[in-house]
Amino acid sequence: MTKADIVNEVAKATGIEKVTVQTVVESFMESVKESLANGNPVYLRGFGSFIIKHRAEKAARNITKKTTITIPAHDIPAFKPAKVFVAEVKTK
Repeated sequence: MTKADIVNEVAKATGIEKVTVQTVVESFMESVKESLANGNPVYLRGFGSFIIKHRAEKAARNITKKTTITIPAHDIPAFKPAKVFVAEVKTK
């Protein structure tokens, strides 16, 4: 499902114009990105959490050149689904 599909589904379900729904969806995604960029997780009860995971520094190998490189420690965004969400997906 794409962002356009989500906009269409919400517009159909609520009767709100697609342009308005698209603005809301894009604003929601921008808010989540800004919150994570500032180091704050986003919790949506019954859906899940957008969190930041820390990856430690590690050594990696380039097998074609037979060299070792160091990948520095970094943070990545992640999504952790709620138990209710997981249970609903498992039953379908």
